[in-house]
Amino acid sequence: MGTVGDPMVLFDGDCGFCTRAVGFMTGRTVRADVSAEPLQRVDLPSLGLTVDKCLETLHVVDEGAVFTGSDAIARILRAGRPPWPLVGRLLTLPGVRQVAGAAYDLVARNRHRLPGGSTTCGL
Repeated sequence: MGTVGDPMVLFDGDCGFCTRAVGFMTGRTVRADVSAEPLQRVDLPSLGLTVDKCLETLHVVDEGAVFTGSDAIARILRAGRPPWPLVGRLLTLPGVRQVAGAAYDLVARNRHRLPGGSTTCGL
């Protein structure tokens, strides 16, 4: 996992699906150089964030900038090993970004139905 100064991924530590997804991105496949933290263990107000907003969507804080949803996924992938940085860049292209955002929203709304999800994952 990442070191101090790496992008910080804030995920719902009570959601099995979210935990597994972050594990995939920081694990052997993507190997993203990020610091992944359950939002329940972070002083969110010090970052200008709220629990409610962070429970709605994935957040990545990187050098003071905040990325959410599919933009957060793209930022994580850009911190990974090849070919993932290219995939992350592609997700930010016009047109692709809108499709990625819609796909992210669909998954986020249904995460409680996905592998690892539970009723506590419902939004």
